[in-house]
Amino acid sequence: MAHRFVAVGDSFTEGVGDWDERFPNGVRGWADRVARQLAKADPATEYANLALRSRVLDDVVEHQVEAAVALNPTLVSFFAGGNDILQIRIDMADVLARYEAAVAKLATTGARVLLFTSYDVRLSPLLEPLRIRNNQFNRGIRQVALEHDALLVDHWAMRPYAHPRMWEPDRLHMSRHGHRYLAAAVLRTLEVDHTITLRDLGDLPPGRTPREWLTDEWDWWNGWVRPALGRRWRQQPEGYGLTAKWPQPIRPAEGMKKQARVRV
Repeated sequence: MAHRFVAVGDSFTEGVGDWDERFPNGVRGWADRVARQLAKADPATEYANLALRSRVLDDVVEHQVEAAVALNPTLVSFFAGGNDILQIRIDMADVLARYEAAVAKLATTGARVLLFTSYDVRLSPLLEPLRIRNNQFNRGIRQVALEHDALLVDHWAMRPYAHPRMWEPDRLHMSRHGHRYLAAAVLRTLEVDHTITLRDLGDLPPGRTPREWLTDEWDWWNGWVRPALGRRWRQQPEGYGLTAKWPQPIRPAEGMKKQARVRV
């Protein structure tokens, strides 16, 4: 039986931040990179990516989990719940219960299930409560991984992500560097050799003066936070109208950019 990798989730898995117009939805991302490396190890490898940006946990469960199960994966990745944490009011215990139910359903396929913690992104001192939620969510994810014998990529513990070049200016999405590092981490977890080159990003930038800090915060709130809140208020989240990148399994060994052109 050929290996079949199915990726489920939100912008983290769709690949937002790893911009490349040669790929569907204009992004590549860690999952596409992992699929390509798996295909190098086994050209018969198949790959589907159902993830879509801005999706909350219930939306991922409703529109992706059953579809993933129907594809009979041998490996399925699951990352969801990060957009729920950004809501003004949530019940973290309820979010974790729904998260675990989704993982349990994916585990019934007999596939290896791959989970991730969320990095401890320092968004802004004004949003410190989100860090507390994120840490609580990560503790729950680690427990779910143990209970369902899932593979875990502990993104939270990866020190290279302290470098700002690993992130997009919105401070939420990984940059191309971040996606490459994560792809390499996933392949290490899967014990698969890879040819991904990880660049030295140099030293951390020097500390900012109070004036520089205020300028950066103002630019971030006006450039990213306010537009995101506006889209949420209009119920038109980022990526509104997009469809999944690879809804049906492809063979990455046959050329992903080539197959993307055929799909268009």
